[in-house]
Amino acid sequence: MKRLSILAAMLLMFASVLTSCRETKEKETIVKEVEVEKKVDTPEEEREGILERTAKEVDKEVNEEINEEIEKIGDDN
Repeated sequence: MKRLSILAAMLLMFASVLTSCRETKEKETIVKEVEVEKKVDTPEEEREGILERTAKEVDKEVNEEINEEIEKIGDDN
C-alpha cells in the first residue's frame, strides 16, 4: 500500500510538472488602421458657412431696393 501511494504521488507530481512547464501559444492580434473617406451629399445651403448665407440674403435685399429705386425713377425712353 505504501508503494502504491508513493507511486501515485510520483505520478501526480510528474503530471503536474509536465503541465506547468508547457508553453502556451500566444495568439497574435493584428490591428490595421484604415482611413475611409466618404463623400457626404449635403445640400448647397449646408455647405456654405453662415457668412456666405448672410451675404446672399443681404445681396438679395440690396438688389430688391435697387430695383425699387429704378422703378421709382421710371423709364425715360
